[in-house]
Amino acid sequence: MSDGDFAGRVALVTGGSGGIGAALSSGLAAAGAAVAVHYASNRDAAERVAAAIVEAGGRAAVFGADLSKPDAPEGLIEAVESDLGPVDVLAANAGLSRPGSYEEVDAAAFDQTLAVNLRAPYLLARRVLPGMRERGFGRILFTSSVAALTGGIVGPHYASSKAGLHGLTHFLASRVASDGVTVNAIAPALIEETGMLPGDPGELAQRVPIGRLGAPSEVADLALAVMRNGYVTNQVMSVDGGIHPG
Repeated sequence: MSDGDFAGRVALVTGGSGGIGAALSSGLAAAGAAVAVHYASNRDAAERVAAAIVEAGGRAAVFGADLSKPDAPEGLIEAVESDLGPVDVLAANAGLSRPGSYEEVDAAAFDQTLAVNLRAPYLLARRVLPGMRERGFGRILFTSSVAALTGGIVGPHYASSKAGLHGLTHFLASRVASDGVTVNAIAPALIEETGMLPGDPGELAQRVPIGRLGAPSEVADLALAVMRNGYVTNQVMSVDGGIHPG
C-alpha cells in the first residue's frame, strides 16, 4: 500500500494529542485517512494536531474521553462514528505511565493502569471489530512497550498491562485474519517527546545500544508500515534502539 491507500477510511488514534500519537495521526492523515484525534485531558494539544492535519489538506476532528472509565471506549467510538463514519483503523496508543516499585504500587494504582493500558484497548477493539469484519477491512494496532518483554523500569503495573496487550493481539488476530482484519502490536522503548520518560533523558539514553532516545516519527514509520501491509498480522514488533533482541 502507498500513500493514499487509506483514502476514504476513518482512523481513530487514542492518545493522539502528542508524541507517538501525534506522529501516528499525521502519518495516517498523510495516507488519506480521516483521523479522529483522541485526548484524555489536553484538548489544546489535540486541537493543534488536528489543525495541522487540516492545514495540510487532510481531515481530522478531536474527541475527548477518560479511558479509565469502563463505558468510555463505547462512548468514544459512538462519537467518532457519528462524526466521521465507521472506524476502519484503530491505533490504540493511549497509555498511563506512573513509575513505582512493587512496594509502592497498590491495588488502586495497578487497577487504574490496567484500565487505561489494557482494558480500554480491548473494549475499543471489541467495539470496532464487528464492523471491520463485515466490511472486509480493518487494522488494529496496539502500542505496547519493551517493558512487556523485559519488565522495564516503570513498574510492575505498567509491564503487566503492556504484556497483556501481546496476549490480546494473539487472541484476536487469529480469529479475524480471514475477514481482512489485521491485529498487531508495536513495542517502543524510551521515546522522546512523549511525556512518559521514567527519568532523565540523558541517563536513559545510556541504556539504549544505539546511544540515543527514539523519535516519535520513527515509531510512526514502523506503525504505518505494519498497518499498510495486509499480510502482516499477529505480530509484536519492537522499536527500541536494540534494547531487546527480538
